[in-house]
Amino acid sequence: MIEAVGLTKRYGAKTAVDDLSFQVRPGAVTGFLGPNGSGKSTTMRMILGLDRPTAGRVTICGHPYRSLPNAPRQVGALLDAKAVHGGRTARNHLLSLAQLAGIPAARVDEVLGVVGLQDVARRRSSGFSLGMGQRLGIAAALLGDPQVLLFDEPVNGLDPEGIHWVRNLMKMLAAEGRTVFVSSHLMSEMALTADHLIVIGRGRLLSDMSVKDFISANSADFARVRVPTGDPAEREKLTASLIEAGGRVMSEPDGALRVTGLPLPRISDVAHANDVRLWELSPHQASLEEAYMRMTQGVVDYRSTDDAKAGLAEPQQGPYGDGSGGYGAAPGHGDPRPVEVPQDGWYAPPPPGQNPYAASGRDAAAREAPAASFPAPVAAPETAPEPSPAAPAGQQTSEDPR
Repeated sequence: MIEAVGLTKRYGAKTAVDDLSFQVRPGAVTGFLGPNGSGKSTTMRMILGLDRPTAGRVTICGHPYRSLPNAPRQVGALLDAKAVHGGRTARNHLLSLAQLAGIPAARVDEVLGVVGLQDVARRRSSGFSLGMGQRLGIAAALLGDPQVLLFDEPVNGLDPEGIHWVRNLMKMLAAEGRTVFVSSHLMSEMALTADHLIVIGRGRLLSDMSVKDFISANSADFARVRVPTGDPAEREKLTASLIEAGGRVMSEPDGALRVTGLPLPRISDVAHANDVRLWELSPHQASLEEAYMRMTQGVVDYRSTDDAKAGLAEPQQGPYGDGSGGYGAAPGHGDPRPVEVPQDGWYAPPPPGQNPYAASGRDAAAREAPAASFPAPVAAPETAPEPSPAAPAGQQTSEDPR
């Protein structure tokens, strides 16, 4: 179990964590949420003894991290997946950690299989993608088979299969009775993974409750009710009856009714008592993201503004000379005057009955004769560009034997 009591951390005039108290219990996945700059990473660093608190204390299983005997055997953590020597292979990185903690070398190959990196175990980590680096960091956290695990953004850079794997891994570890503490900004993933939530903002505790209770406390559940269309009298009668029963009714843009303050069975009873047919009666529950946004809207430090881009755009001449920039209207579409486009090696033939090359002193008969045809000069064929070379044609995990 992880326990923080009055935990405070100041950096000069900046208070990163302010009198924070909470417990992370075993047997459940506890999500650690908060906006950027709220103090989540600082709190995790103090849990692991990397930063000393200004005030208060934090313990793991009743002891500060630095007092734990052979801490890697008891606590596993992933705070920064890039904290790896790039010149080492994945196996050598884990092997060095295992030797420092007195962990058998066979365990290295086991965790490489668990995270799906057994096929790249002898590749240098500098060539790993972001997702592969995350898997290697998770392997390092699992190396000592610890009872307490901390993960900071564990699914960062993972593909959908990897995210699904991490979700199941967290649940499996918690089901084994371990303490699992996970920080993440992905609300949809936390909704599927976490059992309990600790939410902080500007270093202070905002919420410490189950996911279900958090959503209920920070959102307004409602029932969506729809009556047959084309019968406004039925709709008005049901609205009046629901208000009389203690509910609050609002109209939806599509004609449905949003009802709060009454459970679904009560709404159904009211409609039946007033002989009103219902075409829809469905519950609506807010998502974790909606509840989180509502809870933290007053403690967000970094807010974006609209990008006006004033004065950056410059007018450009279009390819058809319309001066509007980009691709203007083609000749004959918006501009009646054709635009002459010079073409090397080609000349327009003379109009019928006219010979611009005839001498001016010729008689009328000569002028009335058909114009002589003059072969048009032919442009030299352009050298065809050499064909470019064709583009080249376009991790399974294993069970943790422990």
